[in-house]
Amino acid sequence: MATLTPQQFERSDGTRDWRALNAGADTWYDTGSHVAGARFVRRVADLAESAGHHPDIDVRPLGVHLRVFSHDVRQLTERDVALARQISDAAADLGLRSDPSAVQRLQIAIDATDAAAVARFWQAALRYELVADDRLADPLGRQPRIWFQEMDAPRPLRNRIHIDAGTPWELVADSTAALLAAGGRIAYENEWWRTIADAEGNEADVFPLAAEHGTFEDPGASDWRTMLTAAVHYPTGSFLQGVELVEAVAALADDAGLPLMVDLRYSGVTVDGGKDQHDAEGFVELARAVQSAAHDLGLVADPTGVRDFQVGIDALDIPPVEAFWRAALGYVADPRPGLHDLYDPRRLNPPVFFQQMEEPREQRNRLHLDLFVPDDEAEARVAAAIAAGGRVVFDAEAPAWWTLADPEGNELDIAVTVGRAVRAAQA
Repeated sequence: MATLTPQQFERSDGTRDWRALNAGADTWYDTGSHVAGARFVRRVADLAESAGHHPDIDVRPLGVHLRVFSHDVRQLTERDVALARQISDAAADLGLRSDPSAVQRLQIAIDATDAAAVARFWQAALRYELVADDRLADPLGRQPRIWFQEMDAPRPLRNRIHIDAGTPWELVADSTAALLAAGGRIAYENEWWRTIADAEGNEADVFPLAAEHGTFEDPGASDWRTMLTAAVHYPTGSFLQGVELVEAVAALADDAGLPLMVDLRYSGVTVDGGKDQHDAEGFVELARAVQSAAHDLGLVADPTGVRDFQVGIDALDIPPVEAFWRAALGYVADPRPGLHDLYDPRRLNPPVFFQQMEEPREQRNRLHLDLFVPDDEAEARVAAAIAAGGRVVFDAEAPAWWTLADPEGNELDIAVTVGRAVRAAQA
């Protein structure tokens, strides 16, 4: 099967609904409900089974996100074009509207003097796979990739950006041991979380530290693990068995009137409530019903498939820093009083939160964020970030990427994949 560049994929017939990002091609269809989304998923699954090629599918309360990618060769191929075209035709038959401007993908970049050693730490912190010498990826493709680049000289001060890495409580002890073995040190600890720094000072908060913080009291929801979110992962015997669970969960969520993130992969289904949503009235009852539906299908939960993730940014003056990131990421503010949280309106990328910093840290962070956006959305996103108080730090490689800084110097790359292969060949 011939491999394709992102540009070749987007120029192929029938891919107008799709946009190539940094690992595959994505689209979003508005559906209006979990159940309508599950109905669409059933159509897609039948196509995927016939093709012997399965997309990643994320069902949300108001729509469905899909990603095609040939994982065996780690590139887009002609079979991705064929499946994307069939999915678009099925969506049109159902009267669904695509919104490719909605797709984007966050990535974390870490500068290091010893990238290989730092990578080992973060592989243990996130329980990720090493997919290249400089890159880690969530094996379920739900959370951001991490990539590493060499740094010329040490920057020893504490970063203003850090990562929270939620882990099922029963795995925390082993994760901590692996982090310490990979050169980490415990920088802070309380009854809820443990801050562990890698050998160069980049920090991960690992939590929860005890079962009472990591599970529901209700034994009917014992499959679930609580972190920032509450989530459960069920391995499945087939893609179609996963679809059955998606359909059951979708009906339960709509009946309860509560939003769930339901992510279907070839290997299983993850059901996730989203940050802090498990505190909502009726959530535990919904969790119990989801667990019962999974057991009725003969499924057994696997806590190792559950991961949580959020990005923390320290700021001296939170409001202007938050305004920049809201515009740059295309996120919305959490409406609850007293919080400085932003979230992806379609819940496809992790939340970002802000906390008060008491003293300036003028050193450039060793950690920054990359946001891959559709090539036809990049310039507008850059303009929005600048209008919100950002500044351009580097644009010599535009339109491949622009490096922007918020009012306090924290950096974000607005990045585009399409056309990079062509530009690299011409260089």
